[in-house]
Amino acid sequence: MNVVASPELNPVSQALVKARYINAVIWLIALALGVGALGFFWASWWYWGLIVIAAFGAWLAWLIPAQVRNMGWLETDDELLITRGKLWHTFTVVPYGRIQFVDVTAGPIQRWLGIKKLQLHTASATTDATVKGLPAQTADQLRERLAIKARERMSGL
Repeated sequence: MNVVASPELNPVSQALVKARYINAVIWLIALALGVGALGFFWASWWYWGLIVIAAFGAWLAWLIPAQVRNMGWLETDDELLITRGKLWHTFTVVPYGRIQFVDVTAGPIQRWLGIKKLQLHTASATTDATVKGLPAQTADQLRERLAIKARERMSGL
Protein backbone atom coordinates (compact mmCIF):
# COMPACT_ATOMS: atom_id res chain seq x y z
CA MET A 1 0.00 0.00 0.00
CA ASN A 2 1.37 3.39 -0.95
CA VAL A 3 0.57 5.36 2.22
CA VAL A 4 1.87 8.67 0.87
CA ALA A 5 -0.63 8.73 -2.00
CA SER A 6 -3.42 7.35 0.17
CA PRO A 7 -6.55 9.50 0.45
CA GLU A 8 -6.87 8.21 4.03
CA LEU A 9 -4.32 10.72 5.32
CA ASN A 10 -5.86 13.38 7.50
CA PRO A 11 -5.06 16.87 6.18
CA VAL A 12 -4.09 19.71 8.49
CA SER A 13 -6.34 22.73 8.91
CA GLN A 14 -6.36 25.38 6.19
CA ALA A 15 -6.14 27.92 9.01
CA LEU A 16 -2.41 27.08 8.98
CA VAL A 17 -2.21 28.93 5.63
CA LYS A 18 -3.59 32.07 7.29
CA ALA A 19 -1.21 31.71 10.26
CA ARG A 20 1.80 31.38 7.97
CA TYR A 21 0.64 34.32 5.82
CA ILE A 22 0.28 36.53 8.91
CA ASN A 23 3.73 35.52 10.13
CA ALA A 24 5.29 36.12 6.69
CA VAL A 25 3.61 39.52 6.27
CA ILE A 26 4.86 40.69 9.67
CA TRP A 27 8.46 39.75 8.81
CA LEU A 28 8.26 41.12 5.26
CA ILE A 29 6.91 44.47 6.48
CA ALA A 30 9.66 44.72 9.10
CA LEU A 31 12.29 43.89 6.49
CA ALA A 32 10.81 46.36 3.99
CA LEU A 33 10.81 49.12 6.59
CA GLY A 34 14.45 48.42 7.36
CA VAL A 35 15.48 48.41 3.71
CA GLY A 36 13.37 51.50 3.05
CA ALA A 37 15.10 53.31 5.92
CA LEU A 38 18.52 52.32 4.55
CA GLY A 39 17.50 53.68 1.14
CA PHE A 40 16.23 56.93 2.65
CA PHE A 41 19.13 57.60 5.03
CA TRP A 42 22.10 55.96 3.36
CA ALA A 43 22.01 55.21 -0.37
CA SER A 44 19.13 55.09 -2.83
CA TRP A 45 20.30 51.82 -4.37
CA TRP A 46 18.93 50.09 -1.24
CA TYR A 47 15.45 50.64 -2.72
CA TRP A 48 16.19 47.73 -5.06
CA GLY A 49 15.86 45.57 -1.95
CA LEU A 50 12.16 46.43 -1.86
CA ILE A 51 11.74 44.77 -5.28
CA VAL A 52 13.53 41.67 -3.99
CA ILE A 53 11.29 41.63 -0.90
CA ALA A 54 8.17 41.96 -3.07
CA ALA A 55 9.34 39.06 -5.27
CA PHE A 56 10.04 36.96 -2.17
CA GLY A 57 6.55 37.81 -0.88
CA ALA A 58 4.99 36.69 -4.16
CA TRP A 59 6.94 33.43 -3.99
CA LEU A 60 5.72 32.88 -0.40
CA ALA A 61 2.14 33.56 -1.52
CA TRP A 62 2.45 30.53 -3.81
CA LEU A 63 4.64 28.39 -1.53
CA ILE A 64 2.67 28.51 1.73
CA PRO A 65 -0.59 26.95 0.42
CA ALA A 66 1.44 24.36 -1.49
CA GLN A 67 3.28 23.37 1.71
CA VAL A 68 0.09 23.09 3.75
CA ARG A 69 -1.63 21.07 1.02
CA ASN A 70 1.15 18.46 1.24
CA MET A 71 0.94 17.98 5.02
CA GLY A 72 -0.96 15.08 6.55
CA TRP A 73 -1.07 12.50 9.31
CA LEU A 74 -2.62 9.09 9.93
CA GLU A 75 -3.06 6.88 12.99
CA THR A 76 -2.61 3.18 12.31
CA ASP A 77 -2.81 0.27 14.73
CA ASP A 78 0.91 0.42 15.56
CA GLU A 79 2.25 3.85 14.57
CA LEU A 80 1.58 7.46 13.67
CA LEU A 81 2.41 8.41 10.08
CA ILE A 82 3.33 12.01 9.29
CA THR A 83 4.02 13.36 5.81
CA ARG A 84 4.93 16.76 4.43
CA GLY A 85 6.60 18.29 1.42
CA LYS A 86 6.50 17.61 -2.28
CA LEU A 87 9.92 18.56 -3.60
CA TRP A 88 11.72 17.68 -0.35
CA HIS A 89 9.33 15.01 0.85
CA THR A 90 9.50 13.81 4.44
CA PHE A 91 7.62 10.74 5.62
CA THR A 92 7.93 9.99 9.34
CA VAL A 93 6.75 6.80 11.01
CA VAL A 94 6.62 6.90 14.80
CA PRO A 95 5.81 3.60 16.56
CA TYR A 96 3.61 4.19 19.58
CA GLY A 97 6.02 2.27 21.80
CA ARG A 98 8.79 4.82 21.06
CA ILE A 99 6.77 7.84 22.19
CA GLN A 100 7.99 9.23 25.50
CA PHE A 101 5.69 12.24 25.72
CA VAL A 102 3.50 14.44 23.55
CA ASP A 103 3.46 18.25 23.50
CA VAL A 104 0.61 20.35 22.18
CA THR A 105 1.45 24.04 21.73
CA ALA A 106 -0.03 27.14 20.15
CA GLY A 107 1.27 30.68 19.80
CA PRO A 108 -0.97 33.75 19.87
CA ILE A 109 -1.75 33.68 16.14
CA GLN A 110 -2.46 29.95 16.23
CA ARG A 111 -4.73 30.30 19.28
CA TRP A 112 -6.61 33.11 17.55
CA LEU A 113 -7.14 30.86 14.50
CA GLY A 114 -8.02 27.81 16.61
CA ILE A 115 -5.10 25.58 15.62
CA LYS A 116 -2.31 23.84 17.54
CA LYS A 117 0.97 22.04 16.92
CA LEU A 118 1.44 18.47 18.17
CA GLN A 119 5.01 17.30 18.74
CA LEU A 120 6.04 13.78 19.65
CA HIS A 121 9.17 13.20 21.72
CA THR A 122 10.95 9.90 21.34
CA ALA A 123 14.23 8.43 22.52
CA SER A 124 15.84 9.69 19.31
CA ALA A 125 16.96 13.30 19.54
CA THR A 126 16.74 13.73 15.76
CA THR A 127 13.10 12.73 15.35
CA ASP A 128 11.07 15.47 13.71
CA ALA A 129 7.65 14.11 14.54
CA THR A 130 5.56 17.27 14.42
CA VAL A 131 2.08 17.85 13.06
CA LYS A 132 1.43 21.56 12.63
CA GLY A 133 -1.95 23.13 12.01
CA LEU A 134 -4.27 20.69 13.73
CA PRO A 135 -7.65 22.04 14.83
CA ALA A 136 -7.41 22.63 18.59
CA GLN A 137 -9.92 19.96 19.59
CA THR A 138 -8.37 17.40 17.23
CA ALA A 139 -4.89 18.11 18.63
CA ASP A 140 -6.05 17.62 22.21
CA GLN A 141 -7.92 14.40 21.38
CA LEU A 142 -4.95 13.06 19.39
CA ARG A 143 -2.60 13.84 22.28
CA GLU A 144 -4.81 11.82 24.65
CA ARG A 145 -5.07 8.86 22.26
CA LEU A 146 -1.31 8.86 21.60
CA ALA A 147 -0.51 9.04 25.32
CA ILE A 148 -2.77 6.06 25.99
CA LYS A 149 -1.33 4.03 23.10
CA ALA A 150 2.24 4.90 24.13
CA ARG A 151 1.55 3.82 27.73
CA GLU A 152 0.05 0.52 26.51
CA ARG A 153 3.01 -0.24 24.22
CA MET A 154 5.64 0.79 26.79
CA SER A 155 4.15 -1.47 29.49
CA GLY A 156 4.99 -4.49 27.34
CA LEU A 157 8.71 -3.63 27.24
